[in-house]
Amino acid sequence: MKLAATLIALNMAACALAQPVTSPHVAPDGRVTFRLWAPRATSVQVHCEGVKASRMKKNDAGVWSLTTEPLQPDIYAYSFTVDGVKTLDPRNPLIKYNLLNIDSQVHVPGPASLPWEINDVPRGVIHHHFYKSAIAGDQRDYYVYTPPGYEPAQAKRYPVLYLLHGYSDAADAWTSVGLANVILDNLIARGQAKPMIVVMPLGYGTMEVVTGGWGGLRSRNLWQTNLDKFQKTLLDEVVPRVEAAYKTRPDREDRAIAGLSMGGAESLLTGLNALDRFAYVGAFSSGGLGADFSKDFPRLDKSANTKLHLLWVGCGEQDGLFAPNQKFCDWLSAQGIHHTWVHIPGQHSFRVWRRLLAKFAPLLF
Repeated sequence: MKLAATLIALNMAACALAQPVTSPHVAPDGRVTFRLWAPRATSVQVHCEGVKASRMKKNDAGVWSLTTEPLQPDIYAYSFTVDGVKTLDPRNPLIKYNLLNIDSQVHVPGPASLPWEINDVPRGVIHHHFYKSAIAGDQRDYYVYTPPGYEPAQAKRYPVLYLLHGYSDAADAWTSVGLANVILDNLIARGQAKPMIVVMPLGYGTMEVVTGGWGGLRSRNLWQTNLDKFQKTLLDEVVPRVEAAYKTRPDREDRAIAGLSMGGAESLLTGLNALDRFAYVGAFSSGGLGADFSKDFPRLDKSANTKLHLLWVGCGEQDGLFAPNQKFCDWLSAQGIHHTWVHIPGQHSFRVWRRLLAKFAPLLF
């Protein structure tokens, strides 16, 4: 199967060079046309977020195509399936990188008011760091966003948001796919969010949970090891490095943690069990908590209301994790713990998480 996939990929690359094809093409009304030159293929499909149709049609020149209905302005992940084998769009350099499942992306542009659209505003800087983790026993990285106007030589200090990615993502997911830096630039320029430093670490306590593929989710012992070690890498390794290198305000009142999917569970487990370190906690489409919330949060009761400035839980209404997130919020209510429960249309996708970040960030600090 791997050999067949490799041969098809090589054939697709050769075809892309041999036949000039534009793909994807975005029309002014939001319709997207996907094209692929594959004259020898017998069946080609395109799988795109938010698009029901998938079967492409071939013309006499061997070009397969499909035009969607008008799509709402957003960024959509997609891929082709050629005779049963998944492949990327060889004509499109916009990639949704992932450790387990790489896709192509298409941007349907919208008004400048959308938080992820690039505008002519002052921009922050993304810094990429590497270090050897004594806890995880490997080399790993993290990203730091500094807001417009940040100057290391100046005395001004900033609050910090620790922003965590989901399972199968790499440390760059929130910038390369989520466009968190663009969202923060726009919010800060509009006066809707305070200037803040955003730290985006690698979200695995052990890489074994992801290097073995999706089966890492099924081993409860491995999953628990992953969660436990991640908390230690964050609190004992990443946080001290960030506070030594950047102009942060290193107290709980100026420290937030939030994340999506796996990162949402990690944010809740880390933040709510360390209220001496975090005053703001957010979770987007959280996944990976156990069924016994009292066991996961043994010291959490209504006394936390005096320490928590914000506990914010969001999820897409068509997400398979909607019910577990609702259940967690019901448990919080039963414990008398103040929280905000936000749900918007959408599935388990950055199309939801970009919007949730844009709602969450203005509430910080």
